Amino acid sequence: MYLITVEGGDGSGKGLATQMIAEILHQEFTFSGIDVTAEPRRDAELGLLAVEAVRTGDAGPVREAVYFAADRMDHSHTWIRPRLSQGHAVVSERNVHSSLVYQGVVGDLGVEEVANMNAAAMIPDLCIWVDCDPEMALNRISDGTLKLSISSRTDDTEYFETDEFQVKIRQGYHDLLGGGVPIPAPFNRGRVVGPIINDGTKEDFRRKLQIEIRKFLHERPLPLNVFPEEVEMHMLVSALASQKGQTTLDVLSSKPARSNRDWLAGEKPWEVVRDASKLYLDAVRCEDAPPRMDVPQDPLSHPVLSILGTLSLLPATEISELRNWLGPVRMVTERHTHRMVKFFDEQSDWVRIHRPMIGHDASRTELRPDWQAFGRVGLVIWPFKEALSEWKRTHPNSSWKHALGAVIASNLEAAESCLSRLSILGSGKAELSPPSNQEELIIWWQEGVV
Repeated sequence: MYLITVEGGDGSGKGLATQMIAEILHQEFTFSGIDVTAEPRRDAELGLLAVEAVRTGDAGPVREAVYFAADRMDHSHTWIRPRLSQGHAVVSERNVHSSLVYQGVVGDLGVEEVANMNAAAMIPDLCIWVDCDPEMALNRISDGTLKLSISSRTDDTEYFETDEFQVKIRQGYHDLLGGGVPIPAPFNRGRVVGPIINDGTKEDFRRKLQIEIRKFLHERPLPLNVFPEEVEMHMLVSALASQKGQTTLDVLSSKPARSNRDWLAGEKPWEVVRDASKLYLDAVRCEDAPPRMDVPQDPLSHPVLSILGTLSLLPATEISELRNWLGPVRMVTERHTHRMVKFFDEQSDWVRIHRPMIGHDASRTELRPDWQAFGRVGLVIWPFKEALSEWKRTHPNSSWKHALGAVIASNLEAAESCLSRLSILGSGKAELSPPSNQEELIIWWQEGVV
């Protein structure tokens, strides 16, 4: 879903940063996959042309820039974007900012010309700029370990190892990523953080990277290269496909079995939301206990719909597997996931936690059949969750029956997303087709039928 790039001069620690970022993403966040790559590619013909152009210097600045841009276009559309659309995070050691610095700022082409050459490439959502003391960088470049790494990939003369050139490159990064030279469109849409100074221990460096990754992802920014709904459709299809066509989710001791087709259980969607909202708020505001400040006050909040919606797609599951199926759109931190599951079990009795009596197996969490409908309805109305919450806040005495009809006209794109979700999840009644237009969507919400 996000393209994260690592930039900086040679010897600054880009390779180490790339590895650390991938580890942080895997350990702390719920992407469906973490892919690591680098540019130029040394396993692709176009990338090898770019490498050879730098090594020999025979191509000239324009052709050299074209080779890098051609490799980047192919990389973007045949390798990076397909992974982003599946909910992966892609971490790239070097990307378009390298070309902007090397050929645009330090070279003679100018950043606008280089940006035009690369205009159809993926835009880095987050560019992490790493830097270190120039003398330290040059020592790393001349160090045997780095030279061995370089020589194993290609002739080391491709890397500009002169002191003078490295100083120019470092200044070029400071000019471009530090704001002295404006980043041209469309690449000015991405976020740049840094310089992150790599002059201490590996632990210090990792901590600095971790802070920036957390800050970026906890804001849940819109991705620049794919639509979140495209990612979510893939995640929903994959989750249902993982059940291998099961019509029920009758594992462990759930009775009656939760249905993959009749998940409305004869109820109307607005009634499902009304009843679940009241029970949730009663649990949060329980008179026999202090108000719960560690869970959301809104039953249509992101964490509530994320966790209950995902559990409605799965049989009993361990927390680690639940987090895998959240994906990047429904992402919730691990700590908050545990907190919410505990609340649903102890306060609202919406989930059942199966704790093994012996052995070292992890506990498994299962959504109770009574709440299957709310989990699935929550996934359907996800695109309207904020609008519906705001409507209810400003119309506390109005019926939920009229809520969707009141907000749907303000966001027709969200309505189309709801219809797409229903086409995957079904109408909630096995014998009925899902709604196919805005009018039918409102009827489905109010009556449960089309």
